Amino acid sequence: MRSTPPLRVSSASSSGSSAIRYPATRVEGARELLFGNVVEDPYRWLEDATSPEVVRWISQQDELTRTTLSVLPERASIAARMRELLSVERVEGLQKRGNRYFWWKQEPKQEKRAFWWKDGRNGTERLLLDPNAWSADGSLALVDVFVSWDGRYVAYNTSKNNSDETTLRIVDVSSGKSSEVDTVEGTQYAPISWNAKSDGVYYRFTPTTSTVPPSERMGLGEVRFHKLGDSPKNDRVVHPRTGDSRAFLSGSATQNGHWLLAEIWHGWSFNEVYYQDLRKARGWLPLAVGTNAQYEVAEYRDRFYVKTNEGAPRGRVFAVDPTRPARAAWKEIVPERADATLESLAVIGEKMVLGYLKDATSHVEIHDAEGKLVHEVRLPGLGYATVSGHSEDATAYVQFASFTHPPEIFELSVVTGEMQSWYRSKVPVDSERFVVRQVWYSSKDGTRVPMFLVHAKGLNQDGNAPAYLYGYGGFQKSVTPLFEASVFPWLERGGVFAVPSLRGGGEFGEPWHRAGMLHNKQNVFDDFYAAAEYLVREGYTRPEKIMAHGGSNGGLLVGAGITQRPDLFRVAVCEVPILDMLRFDLSAVGQTAVDEYGSPKKADDFPALFAYSPYHHVVMGKKYPAVLVLSADSDDRVDPMHARKFVAMLQARSTGGPVLLRVERNSGHLGADLMRAAIERTAEMEAFALSEMVRPAQSTR
Repeated sequence: MRSTPPLRVSSASSSGSSAIRYPATRVEGARELLFGNVVEDPYRWLEDATSPEVVRWISQQDELTRTTLSVLPERASIAARMRELLSVERVEGLQKRGNRYFWWKQEPKQEKRAFWWKDGRNGTERLLLDPNAWSADGSLALVDVFVSWDGRYVAYNTSKNNSDETTLRIVDVSSGKSSEVDTVEGTQYAPISWNAKSDGVYYRFTPTTSTVPPSERMGLGEVRFHKLGDSPKNDRVVHPRTGDSRAFLSGSATQNGHWLLAEIWHGWSFNEVYYQDLRKARGWLPLAVGTNAQYEVAEYRDRFYVKTNEGAPRGRVFAVDPTRPARAAWKEIVPERADATLESLAVIGEKMVLGYLKDATSHVEIHDAEGKLVHEVRLPGLGYATVSGHSEDATAYVQFASFTHPPEIFELSVVTGEMQSWYRSKVPVDSERFVVRQVWYSSKDGTRVPMFLVHAKGLNQDGNAPAYLYGYGGFQKSVTPLFEASVFPWLERGGVFAVPSLRGGGEFGEPWHRAGMLHNKQNVFDDFYAAAEYLVREGYTRPEKIMAHGGSNGGLLVGAGITQRPDLFRVAVCEVPILDMLRFDLSAVGQTAVDEYGSPKKADDFPALFAYSPYHHVVMGKKYPAVLVLSADSDDRVDPMHARKFVAMLQARSTGGPVLLRVERNSGHLGADLMRAAIERTAEMEAFALSEMVRPAQSTR
């Protein structure tokens, strides 16, 4: 039988000239026999965040971390630079509804972005929703907005501490007044869809109180319809709950009001689509069911345009007559491509606008209604673009950004394919100082993996550059070139920013995703290690100069790196991580990740999960990197218990660098939506990494 290593308690680590004294941490003798393996869980007591003992422990750990980080040499200068980078006007998410324009804007020195609008192209800009004025401590967040088809109303989700649990509200655009009646609780993970008359919305409701365990709550979600002015208690259920705690259910109506669609996502690998004709008293009809593939439906003039990877791992498009939905009647109008992955489809100006990823960078095309290519859109360069627009308006809006190109909004004519700049953020960065490249390297099994590199021009490849290696690798999430202000303090100090396109993502279609999920998860870690080895081999840096950073599933990636290859990284920043792979499924939305990771309760999956679970592979007396774990007090997506237990284990067993737990207050999984919080988090993370890289490696024993 396999067993986890024996226990020992440690209370000190060295960092610089003085030792860090960790708070005392109690050790329990909890152990279980799971599928023939003795599994020890000495810090299970840290899972109970309501326990006074755990509350004290969290406070002590965070106080230690804040005190330690506050005196780091580079912290103040990085914070000052971040303040310059973020204290600028930023506009994003432009959309047109009726004759009105809507967009997000964050003004200089404003803590949060707000939602604006104007009548017509030359109308007066007006503030509609300003979360900066909602709470004194900034804890009330504006999560998302959904504008009605005619532009009269905006549905919006608010949350406490930027958590995933939201409340739906409605605001009248002309008056700027939010309705007291139209307030719906329990809209976690709930995209909102307006009906054609703009007098009601479809949404997913999940009870906020229930007797079922938190891990089964997602199965209680159901699609409801709320008519403006009615009490939410009277909202009609239009699609019942699935009862499947591993599935995401959502509903949406088409603009013409003829069709209602329901999607049921099973993990991140496949979904099912049902529909009904709202003009007839008929129930749900299957459109795509039981095929283990993915489908996305756009409707125009009673025709469905279906983007799918069914039989085409990199995506294709079918035209479907909803009155003849049998699979044999579907007509392929855009075939799969060998050189690009189809990522998005929108009907704009009576044409299809298709967004592709070519080697993880955006490529946009305009096709006619029968699939014929009309225009290739010329983007400003290597980067990432999103496109929005109206099915009968020939003007689309493209938001483009890259590592050194601040977000810019373009007007796109779907008739000519030409773009004109509409708005560009004026960020105080000299982009000409830096170069962006994409390189390829071989992973452990020979798979070729691309990686973006950003650094100053003329960088001397003598192995002395501090390297910031970021990774994710999971849930079909594509990591693309985006503008991140937080990277520039690093680059301006002679650093390299490296972003590999790890398996598990969606950059090369579903096969790339599946090559990094379930029992193939080790491939993701191996891709990450090979990226670090490439940076060393090519003379960019050396292990003593590498910081590994990842969040959520990327936090698992970094946790695996800490425990599997501690020789490869000097610093590891592990953000809102998943680290106990034998208990991740017990949290509120943990069941939804079972299709990605496997189930620790299944004999077939347990060995793979136990083999890499970071919490279970911290060895006594081993020299691990300096570790900063970033957690959030209101994270309701990934239970912060992962961060607490892993920190306790490392503090007790590591003989390497310091191990610190930083807890962000009034913050959810995506962090607090405050500029000051982003500044502080970046300054402390990068200052911690740089301070560890400049001092000789030390041991705590």
